[in-house]
Amino acid sequence: MKIDYKLLTPGPLTTTDSVKQEMLVDHCTWDDDYKSITRDIRTQLLNVAGVDSDKYTSVLMQGSGTFGVEALLSTVLSDDDRLLVATNGAYGLRITEIAERHRLNVVSYDEDFANPISPEIVDSMLAADPSITVFAVVHCETTTGLMNDIEALGAIAKKHNVDFIVDAMSSFGAVEIDMEKCGIDYLVSSANKCIQGVPGFSFAIIRRDLLERCEGRARTLSLDLYDQWKGLEADGKWRYTSPTHVVLAFAQALRELDAEGGVAARQARYSGSQKLLVRRMKEIGFEAYIDEDLHSPVITTFLYPEGQTKPFNFQEMYDFLKAGGYAIYPGKLTEVDTFRIGNIGEIYEEDINKLCDLFAEYLQD
Repeated sequence: MKIDYKLLTPGPLTTTDSVKQEMLVDHCTWDDDYKSITRDIRTQLLNVAGVDSDKYTSVLMQGSGTFGVEALLSTVLSDDDRLLVATNGAYGLRITEIAERHRLNVVSYDEDFANPISPEIVDSMLAADPSITVFAVVHCETTTGLMNDIEALGAIAKKHNVDFIVDAMSSFGAVEIDMEKCGIDYLVSSANKCIQGVPGFSFAIIRRDLLERCEGRARTLSLDLYDQWKGLEADGKWRYTSPTHVVLAFAQALRELDAEGGVAARQARYSGSQKLLVRRMKEIGFEAYIDEDLHSPVITTFLYPEGQTKPFNFQEMYDFLKAGGYAIYPGKLTEVDTFRIGNIGEIYEEDINKLCDLFAEYLQD
């Protein structure tokens, strides 16, 4: 069945035909060629992150981004660690929930969803509680599209000698991240986000010295990030059955990222589309949920329009847009009615203009 609409969502997203084409090949997980592809991916992820392989390493893990976050938390945190999670959206709250499920020693700083995480508040919390050893935050909170200042937050973490975890699910590949400058010790993301692959595995980029001390620490078998890493380091093979077709697609997606001009070029494309989206939607009558200076180039949350002659119905609007060739996301807030539009993947300004024309037509009708 051919899908005749594009995804304006934060992942899964619209991929190129050439990425899809790679999934038509079947591969054996034991094959040396396949293991070589895995090794190349791990190296290229370090290149995208701009870090040295002597200091950092990358680990691939089956499953979605949430699987990757859970693998990281349940592997690297010891019983003696105390985790501070700063939340201003659903995905920060999910980090806290994962930690609580594993009965980790966790405390949270919960900010309003419309506000960025405050470095000053994090600073005061770390100063008041020297038992905190690890600090975690979401870089781009896709609940709202808000971008947290990980450079400032990383500096606070280093000031207090605290390890720094960054959920870069929706930012890695979309914005340039200097891991060392930001003091990031652990970064986690997913294949189906801004590298523009398809769903099926997540990955973590970790300081080698910190991962090396995690032997025997994991609280699960299949999500043991340390054991997975040891297998990948030994011969390039995943411990358990890997998503071979997804891996091949991701390798192609990395080649296409490089051909586009790297993260800087992709960031410029995403940013241009996002700014156009906000401007045109405002002209039509849709206001963004958060302040413009907090926007990421990845996804934007919009409030339901006011002053309509009949109640605004998201499902009705969604069906209208889908018939016109585009699928968007419902909101993820409880206290206010919103919907979300992503502009990552194979989406260009032409698509943004077509989408906004559809919104204008819908409201007019």
